Amino acid sequence: MSPHKVPLMQGNTPNWIGVLTVYHREVWRFSKVWNQTLISPIISTLLFLAVLTLAMGENKRTVGDLPFDVFVAPGLVMMAVVQNAFANSSSSLMLAKIQGVIIDILMPPLKGWEITLGIVAGGITRGLAVGVGVMLAMYVFVPFTIYYPFIGFYYVVMASMMLALLGMLGGIYAQGFDQLSAFTNYLVTPLSFLSGTFYSIQQLPPFWQNISYYNPFFYMIDGFRFALTGHSDGDVFVGMILLAVVNIVLSWIVQRLFSQGWRLRS
Repeated sequence: MSPHKVPLMQGNTPNWIGVLTVYHREVWRFSKVWNQTLISPIISTLLFLAVLTLAMGENKRTVGDLPFDVFVAPGLVMMAVVQNAFANSSSSLMLAKIQGVIIDILMPPLKGWEITLGIVAGGITRGLAVGVGVMLAMYVFVPFTIYYPFIGFYYVVMASMMLALLGMLGGIYAQGFDQLSAFTNYLVTPLSFLSGTFYSIQQLPPFWQNISYYNPFFYMIDGFRFALTGHSDGDVFVGMILLAVVNIVLSWIVQRLFSQGWRLRS
């Protein structure tokens, strides 16, 4: 066997006990420090909302037919969701590699997709927990109505899944926190801030509008905003299909990397 291969379970029966064990490990990690992983993002998002709305002063700006605070609130919720989904999976792998305990994940009889499923499910759980907390806290200051609950839930889950998978890619590739920070600073942050969270892409010149349509982060923000306000700048159903396709591709890549043990074992 190649030294870079991960021992895999030979049978075709899924190891659901192993998947649940990995999932419980991920949930235990962030729930143990709930003040940092759950409460802190809620406070940070509320402060972000306060700064943005206070900056408007008495100028009650609107975006389309929506007051600015109502327009920006769904984007802030989604930003908190995806940032925490990314942080959960990326930090899990990064710390395991640095502490030398990554072998505890690789050695059990788990296939690549089973490890991926367990870690991603943990990232989705943290994203959902933060999202619910932010929405409840934000409702006190910006009352909103959930027009399309199913669409909103779909976008939150698929967005969390996408960022959890990206976090796993970052955690697999990076050999230190500096490389992981570069992954965040040069990929995740630019795509997040250019996603239409704080503005409508209808305000952009045609060239930049077209560029925005190629940004998957735009669709997750726009779709969730549509679920909460009924307003969207793009095609909501195209966004649903696009996120599903991106997640399928990312899932295949990540599970293959786990199966091969790429940059995970010396």
